Amino acid sequence: MSATQPARPVTPKVTEREARQVAEAAREQDWRKPSFAKELFLGRFRLDLIHPHPLPDDEDVRRGEAFLARLREFCETSIDGARIEREAKIPDETVRGLKELGALGMKIDPKYGGLGLTQVYYNKALALVGSVSPAIGALLSAHQSIGVPQPLKMFGTQAQKDAYLPRCATTAISAFLLTEPDVGSDPARLATTAVPDGDDYVLDGVKLWTTNGVVADLLVVMARVPKSEGHRGGITAFVVEADSPGITVEHRNAFMGLRGLENGVTRFHRVRVPADQRIGAEGAGLKIALTTLNTGRLSLPAMCVGAGKWCLKIAREWAGVREQWGRPVAKHEAVGAKISFIAATTFALEAVVDLASQMADEDRNDIRIEAALAKLYGSEMACLMADELVQIRGGRGFETAESLAARGERAVPAEQMLRDLRINRIFEGSTEIMHLLIAREAVDAHLSVAGDLIDPEKALGDKAKAGARAAGFYARWLPKLATGAGQVPGTYRAFHPGGHPDLSGHLRYVERSARKLARSTFYAMSRWQGRMETKQGFLGRIVDIGAELFAMSAACVRAEHLRASGDHGREAYQLADAFCEQSRLRVEELFGRLWSNTDDLDRKVVAGVLTGTYAWLEEGIIDPSGDGPWIADAAPGPSTHPNVHRPIR
Repeated sequence: MSATQPARPVTPKVTEREARQVAEAAREQDWRKPSFAKELFLGRFRLDLIHPHPLPDDEDVRRGEAFLARLREFCETSIDGARIEREAKIPDETVRGLKELGALGMKIDPKYGGLGLTQVYYNKALALVGSVSPAIGALLSAHQSIGVPQPLKMFGTQAQKDAYLPRCATTAISAFLLTEPDVGSDPARLATTAVPDGDDYVLDGVKLWTTNGVVADLLVVMARVPKSEGHRGGITAFVVEADSPGITVEHRNAFMGLRGLENGVTRFHRVRVPADQRIGAEGAGLKIALTTLNTGRLSLPAMCVGAGKWCLKIAREWAGVREQWGRPVAKHEAVGAKISFIAATTFALEAVVDLASQMADEDRNDIRIEAALAKLYGSEMACLMADELVQIRGGRGFETAESLAARGERAVPAEQMLRDLRINRIFEGSTEIMHLLIAREAVDAHLSVAGDLIDPEKALGDKAKAGARAAGFYARWLPKLATGAGQVPGTYRAFHPGGHPDLSGHLRYVERSARKLARSTFYAMSRWQGRMETKQGFLGRIVDIGAELFAMSAACVRAEHLRASGDHGREAYQLADAFCEQSRLRVEELFGRLWSNTDDLDRKVVAGVLTGTYAWLEEGIIDPSGDGPWIADAAPGPSTHPNVHRPIR
């Protein structure tokens, strides 16, 4: 097809089954390395995979700590978080300073001009800079975790690495473009096209919520290549120069939080991209994106750890001086419980992120589930901690920092923290999507042996073979879920040192609960079979239980590591003990809700809402929403908007 007459990109019409098939084809199919979380969902508590706690090399620590010291000084002297919030923009001089510091190349190999930090220290750096300005944390994370450097590092050719990584390490900001106005977590409906034309591809389409897109120099773009002679087609990844002819940043989006975020709408109109800028093969785009996110997802929970640390600091300082009824508010049980929750949860979140990050650095384990759990759990718990801080601060928590300062009080941006953190439950896979993604991995072993049994399109012969495989697997697996180390009182004795709280009981609880979790999953598959994938409430609770068990395990292992190293061991044991007690209450509630819930009734109510049965309930209000379509028109063609792209030099 001629480039002068590109195919009109329209959102493909796909069935639910076709959409699932696209997602299934993109996920990694094999498990070549052990996975603690995968084993946990199968009822096997493999403590040996995470204990003793893995440790970084001395040289990695030296290099990482040296950079953190430089970054801390820069944050203290050259970043004005209040100004970024007030002006809704990161000053250009701040971005230039970050470039000079090497912050764009934290994860890039030194041979390309980067700093070569480990995942552990990259995450510590994000937590540090994000505590000053979450918008800067988002800029650096979007550039390095999902932008050009990571997919090129994993899938790029040597020529691509030589051409782009030195730029990404020093001067070029990158962005990742997947989402479209009518396409979110369902990539089967991707409408942006890349039509082969000689030695080029011609891109047409519109991308939405392009974090860094307003200021980016380089883009990773996901587009659909039509299948044709010599082209297998499919969703494909490209590196694209952001100033290429035909690219227009039509709008800079504004949000309830992260006001400095350079996030926009980007239109491609007959944009020519050389074939040598394609990353990987045609059709490999989604697999590249998902594989990149396996470790890239750790950046968000890392910044959630930083938020938890700040919430704890403010809660401690404020609740100790604010008096109510003759006592500091911290000494009132209702407030004290909130402070305990913040302290214990911050300890556990840091344990989860550090453990998963170190495992990523060692590359001995497959951490795709661990990273996803860290993102899911960190984003949810950080929002709860920030909300509790606002409550502890009372009216001052709801008041802006600028207003507090104007009337002579400390400018504590508690309400801003709550607004800024809220997006993490949506970024890089919403909580609901993460539930489904993790649940798919959690039941992978079951589907691999019994999937054909519940697939309505499989022939009877295939079902018979699957039945034989399943019988053998479950004959070996099910008996192991009846007994285990959790039933033996003396198990995990190393976690009961003298003079410290006893954590061994918590690990025994994790082991027993993991087996119970696996039994529950098996019962559900037996009960619902092919309808299991529609039971999203059940699957979400299964995943949430697994997240709590993973966090409990990480907290105990971290506490023992700190005790053994003589670094706040007693205090770490106390925090781990408190977290595990709190977590166990949540786990028991989730187990109860697996089988006793309102899921069926909720579905009936939803059906009534959608058919207008309860429309009378909406009477008596005035809708302040403006006019306009629910989803903006993303028809291809030349832009009619001014280009607001502004690269920072």
